[in-house]
Amino acid sequence: MKAGIPVALFLAGVFVYAAPSLAQNASLAQKVQQAKQLMVANQQQLSHYTWQMQETISVNGGVKEQNVYQVQLGPDGQQVRTLIAQPVAPSSGGRQHGIIHRVKEDFKAYAQQVGALAKSYSPLNPAKIQQLYARGSVAIKSAGSPGYSTILISNYLKQGDAIALTLRNNPKTLTSIDVSSYLARPSDVVTMQVRFASLPDGTRYASTTTVNGQSKNLTIVDRSTNFAPRTR
Repeated sequence: MKAGIPVALFLAGVFVYAAPSLAQNASLAQKVQQAKQLMVANQQQLSHYTWQMQETISVNGGVKEQNVYQVQLGPDGQQVRTLIAQPVAPSSGGRQHGIIHRVKEDFKAYAQQVGALAKSYSPLNPAKIQQLYARGSVAIKSAGSPGYSTILISNYLKQGDAIALTLRNNPKTLTSIDVSSYLARPSDVVTMQVRFASLPDGTRYASTTTVNGQSKNLTIVDRSTNFAPRTR
């Protein structure tokens, strides 16, 4: 991909020229089914674990806040986080009024919006993906490396958003998820990159999730470690 081309525009271009043949349609249906099965299986396996997550929030490359959470999945499949450490606490900034305070509050509100949007895409809903497949909003392309393929999904949550799921064929695993979306306006771009790793029993988990709020140069990085069997 050439530098400077937004992910959403690149993926949109793929949908324009990807007129699938019958063979491609069969391959796409197979890959969509495979992706859904992998996501469901991963969530089920991950529900048996608890782990730690370090979340680092940066603005313009400078760390503003860092938290460490104990994490497990709730009944709805969403993460339940309990704060256990705060290596870098948010600065009080001294005065609690005036320009300094307003700027800090602005970034805090923006970080919350970006984080909430990212959470809307995690985990992805297999039933929603099936619906979009039926509407023709899903395509497939080569991932560029032998043994890998990428499923492209458009309009998952918002009109014009784009998701790329990269699968490894042997063994069948989900290796990454890339999302391009936006807040209130399409110009307020938010991207998310999720990279997966495996536990010894084969359970796949999001080892690193990087979310970027481009308009304010804000980055949220979540790193998951120290997995342990969950006690009931």
